[in-house]
Amino acid sequence: MNKLIPRVRLAPPGENPTPRPAPRTRRAAELDARTREVGATLAEFSARPARDVLRDLGTSTRGLRQDQVLERVERYGENTVDRERAPHWAAQLAASFRNPFIGVLVVLAAVMYWQDPADPGVYILGSMVLISALLRFWQEFRSARSAEALRALVTTSCAVRRRWSETAATEEIPMDQVVPGDLVTLAAGDLVPADLRLLTAKDLMVAQAALTGESLPVAKADTRAHDLGQRATRDPVEADNLCLMGTTVTSGTATGVVVATGSRTYLGSMAGALTGDRPQTAFDLGVRRVSFLLIRFMLVMVPVVFALNGLTKGDWDQALLFSVSVAVGLTPEMLPMVVSANLARGAVAMSRRQVVVKRLNAIQNLGAMDVLCTDKTGTLTEDRVVLDRFLGTRGEEDREVLEYAYLNAHFQTGLRNLMDRAVVDRVDEAEEVVVDHLFTMVDEIPFDFARRRMSVVLRRNELAGPVAEHTLITKGAVEEVLDRCGHLMDGGERVALTDELRDRVTRLGERHNRAGLRVLAVATRTFPVAPDAPERRTYSVADETELTLVGFLAFLDPPKQDAADALRALADSGVAVKVVTGDNELVAARVCADVGLDVGELITGATVDLVDDAELARLARTTTVFAKVNPVQKARIVRALKAGGHTVGFLGDGINDAAALREADVGVSVDTAVDIAKESADIILLKKDLMVLEQGVLMGRQTFGNTVKYIKMTASSNFGNVFSVLVASAFIPFQPMLAIHLLVQNLCYDISQLAIPWDRMDEEYLKKPRAWDARGIGRFMVRIGPISSLFDITTFLVLWHVFHADTPAQQTLFQTGWFVEGLLSQTLVVHMIRTRKIPFIQSRASVPVLVMTGAVMAFGLWLPFSPLAAALSMEPLPMSYFPWLFGTLLAYCALTQAVKGRYIRRYHGWL
Repeated sequence: MNKLIPRVRLAPPGENPTPRPAPRTRRAAELDARTREVGATLAEFSARPARDVLRDLGTSTRGLRQDQVLERVERYGENTVDRERAPHWAAQLAASFRNPFIGVLVVLAAVMYWQDPADPGVYILGSMVLISALLRFWQEFRSARSAEALRALVTTSCAVRRRWSETAATEEIPMDQVVPGDLVTLAAGDLVPADLRLLTAKDLMVAQAALTGESLPVAKADTRAHDLGQRATRDPVEADNLCLMGTTVTSGTATGVVVATGSRTYLGSMAGALTGDRPQTAFDLGVRRVSFLLIRFMLVMVPVVFALNGLTKGDWDQALLFSVSVAVGLTPEMLPMVVSANLARGAVAMSRRQVVVKRLNAIQNLGAMDVLCTDKTGTLTEDRVVLDRFLGTRGEEDREVLEYAYLNAHFQTGLRNLMDRAVVDRVDEAEEVVVDHLFTMVDEIPFDFARRRMSVVLRRNELAGPVAEHTLITKGAVEEVLDRCGHLMDGGERVALTDELRDRVTRLGERHNRAGLRVLAVATRTFPVAPDAPERRTYSVADETELTLVGFLAFLDPPKQDAADALRALADSGVAVKVVTGDNELVAARVCADVGLDVGELITGATVDLVDDAELARLARTTTVFAKVNPVQKARIVRALKAGGHTVGFLGDGINDAAALREADVGVSVDTAVDIAKESADIILLKKDLMVLEQGVLMGRQTFGNTVKYIKMTASSNFGNVFSVLVASAFIPFQPMLAIHLLVQNLCYDISQLAIPWDRMDEEYLKKPRAWDARGIGRFMVRIGPISSLFDITTFLVLWHVFHADTPAQQTLFQTGWFVEGLLSQTLVVHMIRTRKIPFIQSRASVPVLVMTGAVMAFGLWLPFSPLAAALSMEPLPMSYFPWLFGTLLAYCALTQAVKGRYIRRYHGWL
């Protein structure tokens, strides 16, 4: 047993810094009601005799006529469920321009164009807008088209009996052409094309993992009328005589009548939740908060700058142009581009780690994720059945039980189920076994769902000993096998099965069931063979009496070897893992305990239905394992966690996971998942492995961190610049900096930050989930921004008193000196803000960031001496200015580092 992984503490709603209401929407409630309505209709079909179902559907066992098919195609349409479709490219392109910062820049560009159509700032802003929007459009357009191309490669057909003439015939047709009333024939490997009421079934086993999450197939049968009272159920998934669209036949054959197609199926009712607008994620909400925080700040500051400059300088046209330039300086206009570049780079990096990003915004959400809800099958487990133990009647390991079970599984002629294969594999992996020359099969009593057992009768060949008897070996459900036993093997002796012994072995089986194991019983009986009489060749169910119980087989879907390590890595990264599965609570608890999860109090789907949203939010915060939950309940659990302010990820691959995948902040699926799950997901894992996901989480945090770097650098730097402009506008008798200076400075600074997506993050930053915090950005801005203003003011004083740039005739020198100091301090602060450590000593930026910032600073120093100086209204600076500049920058870095340390101590964080 692994050491229990410590729980990651989830803050209650009142403590979380970013709670967000997530009430059940009217649409969600309508879809839940629709699913229940469809379920009730299917339950009615299950509870009625087959002849009545056929009559109500207007069909017969010979199938539909051609005119009936055509009429029903017209009435019901194609047998397809709703799914999300990629919008037209023009709609995608228009959506790429829907961004508050782009809107601000367009308005500002229009104002500048109205002032002066030849102003280069207009074209600078236009280029930024186009590059940012087109980059996002191209990424999303390419992803959507790739998904459509892959989907078009897949076609599926089914066998349907129809009457195209006087005689009925079975033909293969595309699944989307099936209509209600069709007679469908099923065989092993078939995908169930619609919701079916079974008419006949033989040894039918159906895999419903896509709907329920249960790893083992379930038995289906053509329930007879006299059984209806015992088998009635309100849940169509549990009905013995219903096969639902999206499930798969693993063994046996059957014939069923189609009772529902398309959106009227149980699957279709759930698929309705997967179309239309998606819920807003933590990333969407965070970007909106930050965007409107900066826009509100700009709307306050720009009128103040406009009024100050107009009143003190008297030139209102210049004041307007200058205030517009200030607005551009306050707007992080490169945010869409930096975010897109960050996300695109993150997507490429994650693809190398077997993580494919469908929606770029999901990378940010992956980094912010603090709760991961995951299914059990295939994620924590290997998604295969293995024989865990073979036990005698006292609970001890007994090799003889395994040998009998192997003979039963090896010689049966029917299609082996998963447990038969597990028995054979267990023996074959231990030793080379050849039994065909030792035994010959005399007869077989096949499995059926009434008996819930199967038997083989073997004759021992002469090579193995004298032919004196036939041996019947039975394997099946514990209760059914025990009912046919009169003796048991106890300590190597065959003794009568008394009530006391029956209770003992029954409790043994139940104890292993409670441990989450699937238990089968193995029993035998011998039939003497008279030497002179003809050898008996046939046996029947009547011979399955007076059996001797040999022992038990216990099966499980084993946990993955690296599951515990992956869970521990996620816990160390601050991600709480919650298991949300459709499997039963005993199996779920066993698997979770095996991989080291602290299960605590387990909640079932029945409990989820009994509580309101507020109580469910409380339960979701404290519960680690939810079992026996249906798709609607999974989505409710995700909404409840989001309501508590958590950024929620959901990992699933089945139809039953699709609604929750869509509801989560980041939906994660795998490339082997059903189509609807992949369409609902934001991220696809090429390997269903939590360790792969953990690597994706770290990359998401790095991408998120680099995005926040840009926002905080730009917000604080621009705030400092505007504060400096206010001071200069109030006390300097001329324009402290021209509009073109502000635009060029802002453009150079933004270019210096284009390499930020390629920067590295400190290891400490990657250890915790990171969420958008608009208030934190505002707090950062007003505490760090004024530092640059302080040194801007000292630069004003140096230029005014030392270099005598105190008259309108000397304003070009003043403007050039401030331009250079402002650009260098802004660019240098990139290295100060990008880490909580001491830059260049304890934490060094990546090479692209070093090169880009160095190049921009060199360009800023060169510009006053370049041929462009005159065009930009600049002049060369005296060499005596540069020692003052160097001292100013050095003092600026020292003070920023000191303030940074105090900020970290007070607010327990930096970026």
